Amino acid sequence: MAMTKNQLVQVVISQSKLKRAEALKFVDDLFGLMVNVLSGGEDIKIPGFGNFVLRNKSERIGRNPRTGKPHAITARRVVTFRPSNILKLTVRDMNTYQLEE
Repeated sequence: MAMTKNQLVQVVISQSKLKRAEALKFVDDLFGLMVNVLSGGEDIKIPGFGNFVLRNKSERIGRNPRTGKPHAITARRVVTFRPSNILKLTVRDMNTYQLEE
């Protein structure tokens, strides 16, 4: 199950004194800022969480899995996420905890 934007807004409301409209604006503004920074060519580094890094991928030949026909995949810029060691350890420890139950 994935956390939705609405659920994220609910968490912001419950953890702060913001009203729903303010929490929604906060979440929208945060994501908007992240999109603007990344589209401007900069990476985003959040200590203790991870890095959103831009990567340039070169053109390559791919295959249609249904027909097997080759086709060109154009060069593009993609965003990748690299989790911090703290996040990796936290997730790893949560998985261990859940498996023991």
